[in-house]
Amino acid sequence: MKLLPRTLLDELAARAHASPRRRAHHNVHADASDPVQRFFVVVDRDSYVRPHRHRTRSELALVLRGGFDVVTFDDRGVVGARYAVGESTPQMGYELPPDTWHTLIARQDGSAFLEIKQGPYDPATSAEFAPWAPAEGDALAQRFVRWARGAVPGSVATHIE
Repeated sequence: MKLLPRTLLDELAARAHASPRRRAHHNVHADASDPVQRFFVVVDRDSYVRPHRHRTRSELALVLRGGFDVVTFDDRGVVGARYAVGESTPQMGYELPPDTWHTLIARQDGSAFLEIKQGPYDPATSAEFAPWAPAEGDALAQRFVRWARGAVPGSVATHIE
């Protein structure tokens, strides 16, 4: 039996705050070959989660602390929808169908969720990154985060201002 102490989220929040990526995770599953991948993720407001999709797998996330905006896109980078999940919203989580371009924007530092996806994990096929979004570490990544914070359906990711 694995017990998951509440202090784990505090530890992850401290690691996220100290990380250049401004997020941290903790695997619950034993290894990449596990048929069900389960992990906690803690994200700060300025973390850039590059828009991506999972071609053949759905993604389930339950928000445990703070909140997120889940932003979905079409193939051209046009915002299709924006969903608020977590504290102070009616939604406690989300499930995305396969092949959905999306990003997450943390609403406050230390926002946390439990993510569950079908395994096994294969880094070559796990996620496809959007060609219309800046790569992680690119000078435009933080500009994208600021843009995505206010993007509404119909906004175009390739017109980052």
